[in-house]
Amino acid sequence: MANSMFRTALVLGLLSAVGPFSIDMYLPALPLIETDLETSVAGAQATLTAFFIAFGLSQLVYGPWADPAGRRVPLFFGIGLFLIASVACALAPTIGWLTFARFVQGLGAAVVMVVPRAVIRDLHTGTQATRLMAMIMLVISVSPMLAPLAGSGLMLLGGWRVIFWVLVLAAGASLLMTATLLPETLRAEDRVRVNVASLRRGAGVLFRDPVFMGLTFIGGFGMASFFVFIASAAFVYTGQFGLSPTGFSLAFAINAVGFFSASQMAAPLGERFGMVRVMLLAVLGFAIISCALAALALAGFASLAVVVGMLFCANACLGLVIPTTMVMALDEHGEIAGLASSLGGTLQMLTGGVMIMLAGPFFDGTAMPMVITIALCALAALVLARRVLPRLVEAAPG
Repeated sequence: MANSMFRTALVLGLLSAVGPFSIDMYLPALPLIETDLETSVAGAQATLTAFFIAFGLSQLVYGPWADPAGRRVPLFFGIGLFLIASVACALAPTIGWLTFARFVQGLGAAVVMVVPRAVIRDLHTGTQATRLMAMIMLVISVSPMLAPLAGSGLMLLGGWRVIFWVLVLAAGASLLMTATLLPETLRAEDRVRVNVASLRRGAGVLFRDPVFMGLTFIGGFGMASFFVFIASAAFVYTGQFGLSPTGFSLAFAINAVGFFSASQMAAPLGERFGMVRVMLLAVLGFAIISCALAALALAGFASLAVVVGMLFCANACLGLVIPTTMVMALDEHGEIAGLASSLGGTLQMLTGGVMIMLAGPFFDGTAMPMVITIALCALAALVLARRVLPRLVEAAPG
């Protein structure tokens, strides 16, 4: 059983890492893209926003598609689309071309967000599902720790375009792995015939479920804070703090390690103390640390060590929140797990994209707008957690 779970986690983790890798590996190149394609900071950040929006919207397609068609067919389509878009990114002559290609890349990459979560729900629920999700996130953790370093190294070899050619190879490897190592997990008798009426009914059930919506947006604001960090960190660390692309990659990796290290404790802590209690304390810790960092920035004490250290702690709290909200939101909706996974993922990605767009006009090259926006996301997550999590306690049997 343990070996089977490890193999599943490894395969799903490697597939799921394709999307984060396509973000993290080119982060060190954002300032260079700004210069090379003669655009602005906002123009370079728009390539991220376009990816996030497409990544979110297309999940509405993959989830419903995966319920009647099974899990493998959407994977083949989405990863294939990602491969083609990666070629277009590598050849982009203008920022407009690159932004559009990144949008299409996001359309394809979304499949590795939706389908693995549906596969988890096919196989497990509760703390076992959280354990599997945490194992997958451990594999994904290679991305923020190594992808920026890989990206900065590739830039030295051949500029930022080489990064996208490497993503072409990664997409090809993912197609091969899907074909050879990932069996279909949705049995034929469990497949749901999907039409407009059934989608409307399923979406209605989800939108009317305050627990599903609450958990989705708790995780959504947590992810949004990380997306704001992703969109701003390269400019803050290299501009305000004067780090090289390699130095930025190391600082980014430290911040990400907190998240993924803590995510491995989500299931054991949930089993011992209860998932709701762990989540509430983690959201509270995230809000306290983020607000303290914002206050230090406003007071003029946001040094590099302070920013990196406190974001490490804040992201560690997030590591206990996001994988837990992902699986708990689906627990009561196994019959429409694909739709629930896609709708939840769409709402979370759109939340992240909207927060980047709202923060963009205030970005001045310093850490202050970034950390204030992160604090606002944390406060929103805390308000939702205080309203939603008690419902889970009331609904628990016994």
